[in-house]
Amino acid sequence: MEDAVIAGAGPIGLACAVSAKRRGLDALLLDGGVLVNSITRYPIGMTFFTTPERMEIGGHPLVCAGQKPTREEGLKYYRGVARVRFRAHTRLVAAERRNGALECLLAGRTGEERIVTRRLVLATGYFDHPNLLGVPGEDLPHVSHYFDEPHGGYGLDVVVVGGRNSAVEAALELFRAGARVTLVYRGKALPPSIKYWVKPDIENRIKAGEIAARFGATVERIDERAVTIRAGRRSEELPADRVYALTGYHPDFELFRRLGIALEPDTLRARLDPETLETNVSGIHMAGSISSGRAISEIFIENGRFDGEKIFSSQLPSSTAQ
Repeated sequence: MEDAVIAGAGPIGLACAVSAKRRGLDALLLDGGVLVNSITRYPIGMTFFTTPERMEIGGHPLVCAGQKPTREEGLKYYRGVARVRFRAHTRLVAAERRNGALECLLAGRTGEERIVTRRLVLATGYFDHPNLLGVPGEDLPHVSHYFDEPHGGYGLDVVVVGGRNSAVEAALELFRAGARVTLVYRGKALPPSIKYWVKPDIENRIKAGEIAARFGATVERIDERAVTIRAGRRSEELPADRVYALTGYHPDFELFRRLGIALEPDTLRARLDPETLETNVSGIHMAGSISSGRAISEIFIENGRFDGEKIFSSQLPSSTAQ
């Protein structure tokens, strides 16, 4: 029987594994992708918004060349901290209480297996589940819900769907890499939440006609070479060799429901014990952004990295728990 299984090997899941190990628990950390899979999806060469001390886990210092760490420095740091048992490309499918323990169903590249644990920690984040547009052509190979790097856009017509930080920054990088960029956003104007140093940049590029923008517009269809949008009664076809649908992400609420976790009907927040982060299902805890339901922007590495201390400072669940 496992002392603990931690589903999700992002920085917060990894921090939970470190907290467990320091208490003498041999936790199994697993992820449907690779270690800190969400960070591997960040644009190549990206610089984090936060400073290194706020990304550190377990008291291990994060050393970087500049004032703030890059994506590559973050990956190197978390690899160095990961002195725990880890299984990549393995995801949690289901779990149920049996005989005072939790029986977990896992799915990996070689099939499914069942393991038993005293405690299950969900630190699955949200980056694996993009908010889909739900339009024809969204699954075409030139459409992506993740921005990788701008060089491939050189000389191409690129449509970026979205209007928040990730979409705006992608549009700017693509423009500076030589792409012909059109930004499509359903809002009437760019939101005030855009980073204060990015907002004037994108506004000036739009004003100068260097980046085209369509506000109050929604995507109707994506074809091999074009994106059809609608703004009010007007329909327009935009040339598109590449499409980035950067419309946000959400936690795997269906998994939580399968596990029997109670979610608030409006916010989809789980009902957690504030001291231990335990859900209504005995022995199942939540860590990081997923505990905030739809409001995923409330929790980041900076404040979620301490969740493991709450979870593993509590006693293991009793064998008589319901």
